[in-house]
Amino acid sequence: MPATPRTNSSSPTSASSSPRGSPPARSSPPGPFTATWNGYVASELRSDYDFHVELTGEVRLEINGTEVLTGKGDGSTALDSPTVRLNKGDNALKVTWTSPSDGTGFIRLYWSNRETPRNPMPVEWLTHDTSPELEAAQEIHRGRDLFAEHQCVKCHTAPGGMAELAADAPALTGIGSRRRFDWMARWIADPAAVRPGTPMPRLLHGPDAASKAEAIAAYLASLGAGTGPAAVAGDVAAGGSLYEKLLCASCHVAPDGSGGDDEGKISQKGVKAKFTPGALAAFLRQPEANHRWIRMPNFRLAEKEAADLAAYLESHADEAADRSAPTDPALIARGRELVGASGCLNCHSLDGSKSTLAAAPLSELAVGRWSAGCVADAPAADSKAPWYGFDEPARKALRAFAATDRTSLARHSDADFLLRQSDHLQCRACHGQQEEFPSWEILGGKLKPEWAAGFIAGTEPVKPRPWLEARMPGFPAYADGLARGLATAHGFPVTTPAEPAPSPADAENGRKLVSANGGFSCTSCHGVADFGATAVFEAPGINLAISHRRLQQEFFQRWLRSPLSVDPHTKMPGYFDEEGNSPLPEFYEGNGPKTIQAVWEYLRLGDQMPRPE
Repeated sequence: MPATPRTNSSSPTSASSSPRGSPPARSSPPGPFTATWNGYVASELRSDYDFHVELTGEVRLEINGTEVLTGKGDGSTALDSPTVRLNKGDNALKVTWTSPSDGTGFIRLYWSNRETPRNPMPVEWLTHDTSPELEAAQEIHRGRDLFAEHQCVKCHTAPGGMAELAADAPALTGIGSRRRFDWMARWIADPAAVRPGTPMPRLLHGPDAASKAEAIAAYLASLGAGTGPAAVAGDVAAGGSLYEKLLCASCHVAPDGSGGDDEGKISQKGVKAKFTPGALAAFLRQPEANHRWIRMPNFRLAEKEAADLAAYLESHADEAADRSAPTDPALIARGRELVGASGCLNCHSLDGSKSTLAAAPLSELAVGRWSAGCVADAPAADSKAPWYGFDEPARKALRAFAATDRTSLARHSDADFLLRQSDHLQCRACHGQQEEFPSWEILGGKLKPEWAAGFIAGTEPVKPRPWLEARMPGFPAYADGLARGLATAHGFPVTTPAEPAPSPADAENGRKLVSANGGFSCTSCHGVADFGATAVFEAPGINLAISHRRLQQEFFQRWLRSPLSVDPHTKMPGYFDEEGNSPLPEFYEGNGPKTIQAVWEYLRLGDQMPRPE
């Protein structure tokens, strides 16, 4: 009998948070629920482990078919299992969580043994079986995601809920100052031929499609023509260096063709043919200016940096066509009419202009109609429906979603948003791949959602690692959703709870503990506000004055207890023994948790932290 197929877990661990008013999952309405995780946890060797659950609600934990923990939690203390023997290899894991009666709550599952202090189970050690039922459910979810990603709701209206349903498309106002006529004509005629994988559909069909595309391009080229930014000369060599520092090749195929032809990356060979003179540098400085939900992030480039980067990109790109935009008033008028009649304005905004192309609302689209129009197997020459070029698996997924009641579109789940958009924005192309970039899997349990939202949006004024040449790009439209999703997917609330009033005595002990005078000498590597690190000058640790704003308290406790168990590549040393005791018995008689809490109390003072000794 063949083995059951398995796949890696998409969750960072058995952790979740269900905020008030939010559904526990995209397929479920808000309210009380029971969730079950079924899968396997791998153990490198036969070994003994203890399991720990922090939660509100009720939990039942089974290992290899045996119940090892059950109980209720109010979030104040953890439930602990007796020691459990895990076999070498896969061990069956089943967690059943029943939420509190109002449907809110959280659960976080940890494990520990003599060699490993309490931590979430590594995601790479978690797997689960696949099954026809699971694959069918995932197909429905994929169809729903495709419906949202391709903005089908802009034509087939439906009640909103998913954040992406409110996403915009590039504004057409003034587009003639930003895009070249010839590029727009080719793009409108067949977007996928210009950029494979684009969600932009082909709107024009039949033998006159090319002439219609040219008319629309002529009209768009007339909008704002001659009003674009002035071209600024840049340094090609400096731009090439900046291109490497910003890790642009994580998402793009470089214009010189280096890095291979990755289908998952956007080629930059056509940038010179696309942008009018000066427009590329302006775009690089503020990508979201005319498209808030654009996936291209904002790197907060200075004017010279943008000019240099544009010069580098254009020096290696394909040459632009020589054709200038037609100025025939009749052709421009025809293009204006086609923009309204072809459905362009269902997605794109243009100075208040409205589309004259109407489509049936989603509620009126019977399942049988999902084999024609936008999701037909092939485009019809006389069709007015947009053509997305969906392949057979995508069409099948859309039809599976169509066969549901479709009410899931009205539900937004933060963790679900994170799963979709972290993939679309290619967060893992840098996190866990590039040196000094923390692993994606630990971020939600590490960062407070308030700080993460500002950092992802690009509004956080302090760069934690200022010595890094790379910089975190800003995704303003996605920041709040990603930050909330990171928190809920790791079992933390979307708003960090207030802490009790700080303890002055403990904070003073914390000040002594981070000092070099009888403490852990944290200041050898870390600065404290304006007090710089004393022994490291090229790549010091993160300034401790921002640690409390950044870090979840639970993560800080695990991190200080055993840094290597959290990040095997860290340079941060461990100070506590296998039992968690401190090597400084003059503080709290060596009690590890109390010692760590004292350091936390000191960090809570932030910019007001008194200088360490």
